[in-house]
Amino acid sequence: MNIAIVGYGKMGHMIKNAAERLGHRIVLTADPAASDADVKPASATDTARAVKSSGAEGVIEFSRPSVAVENMHSLLPLSLPLVVGTTGWTESLQAVEKRAADTGGALLYSSNFSIGVNMFYKIVSEAARLMKDCSDYDVAVWEAHHNQKADSPSGTALEIARRIMAEYTTKTKIVSDSFHRKPEENELSLASTRCGSNPGEHTVFFDGQADTIELTHRARSREGFAFGAVRSLERFSSALKTGTLQKGRVYTMQDIF
Repeated sequence: MNIAIVGYGKMGHMIKNAAERLGHRIVLTADPAASDADVKPASATDTARAVKSSGAEGVIEFSRPSVAVENMHSLLPLSLPLVVGTTGWTESLQAVEKRAADTGGALLYSSNFSIGVNMFYKIVSEAARLMKDCSDYDVAVWEAHHNQKADSPSGTALEIARRIMAEYTTKTKIVSDSFHRKPEENELSLASTRCGSNPGEHTVFFDGQADTIELTHRARSREGFAFGAVRSLERFSSALKTGTLQKGRVYTMQDIF
């Protein structure tokens, strides 16, 4: 597959290496701030124009929250399978869904393309289902990442929290800021740490008076995210071609795994 990469930072470089190792061809790298990118677009419109002329058959977007939505709005009309790994933009999800419907574009997004993390989501959901009626246990989430990560909490941690809340009807609000008071019973605490070069660690605590149950996913490197993003584009493209998934919609990893 001919692939265009939008956002050519550390993750963009890893995606290029992963894609080439899997037999794909990178026909474009685009990033206004990367000295070694093929093009340095001045706007999202320029990015879309470069992708269109590159002969790409699919796009992987791993940029920054501040530009990701503009990139999506410009890339969706190209009707190419678009995989988005940038986090911190989902408050604009409804607008992106409308853009996909209006243009006939198709987009797959995830806060984490690691296959292991997506299995961890399922484990957390099942654990929350089992624990929700155990009133002696409270639940909380903690995540840690490298000190270059530009957002907190991580999109992965927010997804974990949402899956817990889907089972715990008593938890209706995520609190990721500092507590300066006793937490309310309906609040789910989500704490973040930024330090060193940690590629990503997420823990769910079920804590009771007698003991604590901890579920942890710990990434060893970011390569798993890169390979997962390429594999996701492969599956997404295939599902669109066969009609398993339809254009004009926004999808998540649950739709392809």
